[in-house]
Formats: sequence, structure tokens, C-alpha cells
Amino acid sequence: MSFETFFDSILSEPLRVLARQWAAARGNRRMPAFRDIDPVGIGRHLRYVWAWKYDRDADSFLGRLAGEEIDRAFGKSLRGMQMTEFYASDVYDLVFPRHRRVVTEPSFFHGTGMVFAQMGYTMAGERISLPLSEDGSTGDGIIGGTFYSALPQQHEERPLGPDFTPEHAAFFPLDD
Repeated sequence: MSFETFFDSILSEPLRVLARQWAAARGNRRMPAFRDIDPVGIGRHLRYVWAWKYDRDADSFLGRLAGEEIDRAFGKSLRGMQMTEFYASDVYDLVFPRHRRVVTEPSFFHGTGMVFAQMGYTMAGERISLPLSEDGSTGDGIIGGTFYSALPQQHEERPLGPDFTPEHAAFFPLDD
């Protein structure tokens, strides 16, 4: 029931494709493993997809995958990077608890609004995060997608630099 509610909240087709691929890879398990996600099934929308591997002992994330639109938005790739090195500290303080909640509860995340403010651009769109698990039951990573479009920068209306407060965030519990 929760996945359907989460899925129904997703507006953009690229993120709906990712969520459908996650559900298909899940099968009868609680969560799919990263290796079960079929990039061919995501197709041309893979450019909006990213993934992190979670280390429970260290309580940290390591970058696993970033599509070219994600790399372009940040001006660098998260692949192989510790989350603490990838994000500025103020952004990390916002992103880490969200990602940790998705992997440890586990749950689904859906955000809409200002999803990026990087390199002088503010980007509005939609973001989802879904839990992953090598053993099918204990979360050990997340896969997500961020679909966005750049907004014109108007200095008198919006400051340059990170402004994540307008993003509306919602969590959906993982149905067992």
C-alpha cells in the first residue's frame, strides 16, 4: 500500500520509470539489491539517477552511481566519494539525515521544489530515494533520482547559493 501511495505522488516520468524499475527488481523481497536494478529498464532516464552505498558501522555513505545530469548539476561526480566530501557541510547536514532515514527505517522519500542550488543556478524539480539491500531485508544503500530544470536567477528575488528550504519533503514507510 505504501509503495502505491509513494508512486502516485511522483509527477515526472523519469522518476516514475525508476520507481517502477525498483518495484520490478524487488520481486517478493522487502528491497532489491543494487545489482538487481536493470539500467536498460531505466533507459534514457538513467542520466537523472544516483546511488549511495551505506556503511552501518561507520554510519556513512559512499557514492556509487551518478548519471550525467547529476554530474552536470554539481560539476563533479559523486562516484567513489564519501558523502562528507561530496557535499558542503550545510548541505550534508540536510541530505545525510534524509538518506539515512530511507536506508535505516527503511522508507521512501519524495521531494519537490528547489532541489539544487549549485554553481550559480537554482533548480526546481522532483527527487525520490528508495532503499536497497543485498540480503533483501536490511538496508545497505539507496538509489534515487532527481529530475530538474534550471530557473532563471533573479538576484532581487532569490539569493545565489544553496537554498534548500523550499523543497517539500515527504517520507513513506516501506510496506512489508
